[in-house]
Amino acid sequence: MMHYSSWLIGVKNRASLRNACKTPPNTDWNNNRGHALDTKNNNPQHKDKTCEQTVPNHLWKKGYKIIKKIGAGTFSEVVKTQSLKDGKFYACKTMKQTINSLEQANNLREVQAMKRLSPHANIIQLHELIFDKETGTVSLICELMEMNLYELIQGRQTPLPEQTVKHYMYQLCKSLEHMHSCGIFHRDVKPENILIRQNVLKLGDFGSCRSVYSKPPHTEYISTRWYRAPECLLTDGYYSLKMDIWSTGCVFFEIMSLNPLFSGANELDQIAKIHDVLGTPDQSILQKFKQSRAMHFNFLPRKGTGISRLIPNCPAPALSLLYQMLAYDPDERITAETAIRHTYFRDLRLAEKKADSLHRVTGAIGGVESSAMHSSMDHICRPTKLGKQLRGRHTRQTPLMSHTKHAAEPLIRRNIPHYPTELPKLNMVLPRPQIPFPVSTMPAFPATHRGTLPSITTKKCQSQLAKPRDESHRAAFKTFYMPPLDRKRGGY
Repeated sequence: MMHYSSWLIGVKNRASLRNACKTPPNTDWNNNRGHALDTKNNNPQHKDKTCEQTVPNHLWKKGYKIIKKIGAGTFSEVVKTQSLKDGKFYACKTMKQTINSLEQANNLREVQAMKRLSPHANIIQLHELIFDKETGTVSLICELMEMNLYELIQGRQTPLPEQTVKHYMYQLCKSLEHMHSCGIFHRDVKPENILIRQNVLKLGDFGSCRSVYSKPPHTEYISTRWYRAPECLLTDGYYSLKMDIWSTGCVFFEIMSLNPLFSGANELDQIAKIHDVLGTPDQSILQKFKQSRAMHFNFLPRKGTGISRLIPNCPAPALSLLYQMLAYDPDERITAETAIRHTYFRDLRLAEKKADSLHRVTGAIGGVESSAMHSSMDHICRPTKLGKQLRGRHTRQTPLMSHTKHAAEPLIRRNIPHYPTELPKLNMVLPRPQIPFPVSTMPAFPATHRGTLPSITTKKCQSQLAKPRDESHRAAFKTFYMPPLDRKRGGY
């Protein structure tokens, strides 16, 4: 029986011999931080020179001016550009891989992921895709950020403030929750891919992302080694979106302590460092991994030192969340949605909820006030405007105007103040000796009746203390009356 350690050493040696001639010295700082993706170009230096020559030409044709080079990776390079149209600055990521058509460029996994995840406050936004037919070069114009998380903590002597760490981790968990709910997991969460601008954190670099619904086995050598989950190290590509949570836990520890948690020199050393801190897992957990591994592996029982000893000043809620993110078994690992609701982020959730409710109330009040002001001004100026609008307006638009008028009237009655010129209401109940009601002053309203029905005098026109003028008038009330009306279908 071949032990896992011997098998892994053999794989590592073969991989080193296979890629010795391909890996250039000092390609970039990602390789020095446990990067596991090997360079696939025969001559990367020549490729970089070719890329540097072609990038300015096709970007200039599209109206972008290159300011400076920001960074370079294995499969792409990033430059700072300025749009000649609006003068805004952007980050341009140019792929070193050539593409045959624009349709193929739009079908790239990274492009599809950015389009699906946009817009979100914690996801890098894609501004434009530029494809050059002559060279087959694809460039992604994205929003420009100030720095990444690694550059923020690099060289710091004092830890970041506790509230700043909490704010960053909350945004990172929200970005992962959005990604996983959209059916995508990142597979390469690390400080270099977490970008910051004015305390706003955004997740970027979706070149390694994969669909949640894709069936394993996946690519084995994925993610950066220091942030690679145990299921990625111990299985033949049988992992899921929970690997992003493990990487997030490693990032969480690093921004609190300013040091990486598991800085393994190779895959075997990476597993040993994980066991040094978390201890050797139970056989039941290892049995899950053995089901998808052709070779058997056995580990010596080891009790880990624990994370709390490495960061003794860590608050208890943060330590609780960290342990749940770094659960060895992916089935017991916390999800991004549950992590957002953790006690550690309680004050941020309450502040966010309060700000949202205040924004809704302010927006509602502002909308009512603006509509009321518009309605009141429209009510005051309606005769003049209505006359001008009706002249030359098509008759088919009249129902819309009528509907708008009736819809605005209740708002007008509520919000328009009473002006001094408004007539007061008449008080019809008056003492007889002081103000006798003159009957002769009431104008006569001619009414034509069919038949012998006499006119009926309303009681509103005489005082409560006044008596009928004669008995004939009283007899008229006794003789004639209005018959009751029948209700038909709920109306009169």
